[in-house]
Amino acid sequence: MTLYTTTVVTPRRGAERARRFFESAGFALGLPILLLAIWGVWGTAAPAQFFPSPIVIAQAFVDTWIGPAFVEDVLPSLWRLGLGIVLAIVVGVALGTVIGLVRWLRELSEPVLEFFRAVPPPVLIPVVTLLFGPFDTGKVILIVAGSIWPILLNTIDGIRSVDSVMTETGRSYSLTATERLRYLLLPAASPRIMAGIRQALSVALILMVISEMFNSSSGFGYRIQYFQRNYLIPEMWSGIVLLGLIGVVLAVLFGFAERRVLRWYHGLKEVERA
Repeated sequence: MTLYTTTVVTPRRGAERARRFFESAGFALGLPILLLAIWGVWGTAAPAQFFPSPIVIAQAFVDTWIGPAFVEDVLPSLWRLGLGIVLAIVVGVALGTVIGLVRWLRELSEPVLEFFRAVPPPVLIPVVTLLFGPFDTGKVILIVAGSIWPILLNTIDGIRSVDSVMTETGRSYSLTATERLRYLLLPAASPRIMAGIRQALSVALILMVISEMFNSSSGFGYRIQYFQRNYLIPEMWSGIVLLGLIGVVLAVLFGFAERRVLRWYHGLKEVERA
């Protein structure tokens, strides 16, 4: 009886998952394909110098980025982006946890945090360049300085919003401070922390490009600006397309990591909906 039930239910579940996958893929790809088709028809019917057709951009993409330029410009930019994001996450979560736990420190630092959060990170480029020069260190620091704020502030709010009953329950079970932090506080604050990381990814990507447009002789931002200054319009658009693709890959990787980290959270939401 058990074997019969398994052979009947499993194919249905597999078919249902396949249907949902194809529906999601159709919705995700339908609008981009439609926009590309409209752009292609418009570019063919009314060709413009600054808006080449998708075919021209695709050819420029292959000629420009499938080769040495990817190794010389894109990979170093991605390395700086990844290092900046990791540092922002580590520093933001650690500092946000401490500030969230210590009330007097939170009240003391709140005006300062609000002040520095309001400062646009691109205006720090001259200061960072003076302190660290036109090197990778300054570019990474700029990425960290701009992307740390969503993580830091969301971590503080997440730690503050932990239910006091849960904290008292942990103390009643004689959990140490480290155990309460690892098994209670950080998991409870993880939904807000992940929301802050999601916001920080887009900020870090923007700052990666901006930091390479000043005092640089290589990198993603430098290459796009070089194409623009020399009126290499298809190449410029191909760089923008590659930047968008990098953003999509980051979003997909983050979505995968978020589902793994917040598996318990999404499970609770499904139970509440049921």
